[in-house]
Amino acid sequence: MIWVVAIICIIITAIVLYLSLLTLDKGYGYKHTVDPLPTNVEEETKSNNEESPSNNV
Repeated sequence: MIWVVAIICIIITAIVLYLSLLTLDKGYGYKHTVDPLPTNVEEETKSNNEESPSNNV
């Protein structure tokens, strides 16, 4: 009886280990991208919008 439980535990551990390694491999294989830096025109437009007074009454 104890051998059956031990074998089931080993099988479950092997499955969990396999799925963990599979998930890590997919995570490292994913191509991460970074947004490009804003251009000077975009920065000037943003700063002008922040500096303009709002019409809140």
